[in-house]
Amino acid sequence: MNRYKLLKGSLWLVSLLPFWLLYGMSDLCCFFLKRRYRTKTVRQNLQMAFPEKTDKERKEIEERFYHQLCDNFVETIKMLSMTEKEFKRRMTFSGLDYMNNRFDAGQQFCFLYLSHFGNWEWISSIALHMQENRSSAQIYHHIYNKPVNQLFLHIRSRFGGINIEMKETFKRIIQMKRETDKKFLVGFISDQKPKWNSIHHFVPFLHQETAVFTGAEHIGRKVDAIMMYGRMSRPKRGYYHLDMIPMEDHPATVDENSLTDRYFALLEADIKAHPEMWLWTHKRWSRTKEEWLRRQKQAKK
Repeated sequence: MNRYKLLKGSLWLVSLLPFWLLYGMSDLCCFFLKRRYRTKTVRQNLQMAFPEKTDKERKEIEERFYHQLCDNFVETIKMLSMTEKEFKRRMTFSGLDYMNNRFDAGQQFCFLYLSHFGNWEWISSIALHMQENRSSAQIYHHIYNKPVNQLFLHIRSRFGGINIEMKETFKRIIQMKRETDKKFLVGFISDQKPKWNSIHHFVPFLHQETAVFTGAEHIGRKVDAIMMYGRMSRPKRGYYHLDMIPMEDHPATVDENSLTDRYFALLEADIKAHPEMWLWTHKRWSRTKEEWLRRQKQAKK
């Protein structure tokens, strides 16, 4: 048996456990994880993002964050066996009517700005809510561990969603535009850290000059995509809601990078309201503007 089948089979058996037992496992995992897993990075990020808060307040955010992180882990495993009915009950959406009206008016693409906030993996179940001749897709970053990469591709496409690797995004979307009249909702998780040679824009974000991806806006301008922002909330444990908020119907008509700026302003407001729901374990601010300018200057020489 290959490693992927072994991994998938083992986790599928775990996914059959009821939610109450999985959340018990999450609580136990959190007890150990919050003392060992990237605590230095989490604390440094919280210090940078919330300098106005006390040490006690940041510690409380840290505690709640690790609980959310562990819940994300068991909830993602649960996706292997969750039924369509259970997904529709636990992961709900609003704003689809707006998107469908724009599709009916003739537009082919809707680009949905997403982030590592709440449980972003469950958003792939939006495929269950797509009308006939309409599909959902998500941009993903290739995971170097091959069995894990295969597992996530399976999870994200269980209900018909299309996986598009990040480096193939522009090519695939142009191909979709030319080869079919089907309508597409494409989710972009846009709060990641770009590589040095992919940096074109910085935004003020959580007190930091932050290097950002502009791909969603750039491609959206090319294909006249409806631009929307996904605001995730967690009414209670095991339940999420995504509100799809309209940003712009015709992105080419607004100033360049203005939608990217607006996305990060909306995300910042959500993080300030519920900081425990954002992913604090990644080194978001290791690409500084000062270093980028130095590299630009050196490259010109």
